[in-house]
Order: sequence, then C-alpha cells, then structure tokens
Amino acid sequence: MSVIAEISVPADDFELGRILELSAAGMVELESLVPTGERVVPYFWVCDADFEAFEAATESHPAVERLTRIDVFDDRVLYSLSWSAGNDRMFQSVDHVDAYILAATGSADSWEFELRFPDHDAMSAFQNRCGDRGVSFEVLRVFNPSKPDIGPWFGLTEPQREALVLAVEQGYYDIPRNCKTVEIADELGISDQAVTERLRRAIVTLSSNTVLSSSDR
Repeated sequence: MSVIAEISVPADDFELGRILELSAAGMVELESLVPTGERVVPYFWVCDADFEAFEAATESHPAVERLTRIDVFDDRVLYSLSWSAGNDRMFQSVDHVDAYILAATGSADSWEFELRFPDHDAMSAFQNRCGDRGVSFEVLRVFNPSKPDIGPWFGLTEPQREALVLAVEQGYYDIPRNCKTVEIADELGISDQAVTERLRRAIVTLSSNTVLSSSDR
C-alpha cells in the first residue's frame, strides 16, 4: 500500500539545493522531472529572484551542463536544467527505494518535497539511507493516499474533527491538562461520555489513515 510523505530538507544537504542557490526572497517550484538516461532534467519556476545572479551561480556549478530559459514573465522564469544527478544523495535515495517526487518547492534555506513511496518499508529505507549519507530531513506529514473515500480530514467525520480540534485548542492533551471532557461536552452540547467516545473514534480513524500501514492492522 503506497504512502505519501511531505518532508523538509535543508538546502545545503543535497546537491540540487546547493546548485539552485537563491536569494533570501527567491522561491523555486518544481514543475516536472524528465528522466533522460542516467540524467534527470528538472523543469522549475524561479520567482522573485535576481534572475541574472541566479543563472550565473547555477551555470558555474560543475555538475550543471546547461540551464535554459523556457518561459519568462516579470516576476518568474521557467527553466530547464541539464545536470548529472549521480552525486545527489537525496535524489539517489529516492531512486533507490523506487519513490517518486510529486512536488517540490525550495527557498534559500530549505526545500519541501512531497514523495510517494511504494509502502511504509520503502519510506523507512529512504529515511535510513538519507541518514547514512548525511541528508537530514523533517517529516511534516504522512498519509495513505489509497483510500479515496477518506475525505479532506483523513476519514474524520465533521463531529469527530470538531471535538478533536476543540480538545487540542483547549489543552485537553496538554500536560497537565487544561480542560476536562465535561467542559468540551458543555461547549458541544453533548454528554461527557459522547465526547470521550468521539475523541477515541477520531484518534483511531486518524491513525488508521495516516501513520499505520495495512500490515499494522
């Protein structure tokens, strides 16, 4: 069962992040990746940057063969980049576990990737491989995309989401707790027992549709 993870990677931790050196205000958004033999040709937008300085810095990198302007607008430019990904430990780790980059955005400091893995084992292997190769990242979100009926809140019903959001905002899960279920019940207009059951079902549903694989259940 496939799994999608959103991660944040320091720009200095992988070669493409170092190649696409941006000013503090600049932003890059990956549009597509086109494999050409042993090379990967990314098409990406650069926004709100000093484009001439960006191009000069990118073209001077030894791994870059060619940087090409595709479309030019006042505040953004679409580029293609011909380069060898053989030394990029992040991209090699993605390829090694048969993952796929769905989306990526980058700034001067960090990049956020949306990656599709074949299963949770592949995601774990990717994490271990990156760690062994000095690529650090923060996991922002993990979810199971194979259930089209889970809706916008990972399968939570609106009442479950309402109770869970209220519990978090009022500090029910804080240590020490800042509220009791009876207070949440009063605000929702339901019984204390109903709140407890609604929160239990919400946590089970949320866990089942995000952090658990089919083999865990």
